[in-house]
Amino acid sequence: MKIIETERLIIKPTSIEDAQFIFELLNTKKWIEFIGDRGVYSIKDAEEYIANKLLPQIERLGFGNFTIIRKSDNKKIGSCGLYNRDGIDGIDIGFALLPNYEKFGYAFESVNKLKEVAFNDFKLKEIKGITLVKNIASQNLLKKIGLEFEDYIKVSHRKEKIMLFKIYKKED
Repeated sequence: MKIIETERLIIKPTSIEDAQFIFELLNTKKWIEFIGDRGVYSIKDAEEYIANKLLPQIERLGFGNFTIIRKSDNKKIGSCGLYNRDGIDGIDIGFALLPNYEKFGYAFESVNKLKEVAFNDFKLKEIKGITLVKNIASQNLLKKIGLEFEDYIKVSHRKEKIMLFKIYKKED
């Protein structure tokens, strides 16, 4: 797994050392509302979540969840990733920030770079994105990085339909 950098951010593979941060992120109001409760109620739960949910995909595919770190102060501010999720045919790009770091362009900066790396380094041919109908900010970010709405789909872990977006790698 590679460490990715932008002008303001370091985007590194999530590891067990990120458990405190993952615990905090997965328990934010927006995470619970828009992504869902992952049952991470302690640092130990976060360590197990990382070990059992995040690291196996990284080991299997060479990519997965990344922790976003602000270069100016080395603060962990969010996560983004490329996920092989149940119910989604293909690789899905996802992102989330701690509330204090929203609206500074960090989500766009990180996922736009991750999209570039996905196509150029990980050799993906397409990337999908999913979001709830009520999550307008997520829809806008997916569109801003070039994904286009494709359809409404149903996945097993959600009661409501979700929006599916997609982008294909432009051929050189």
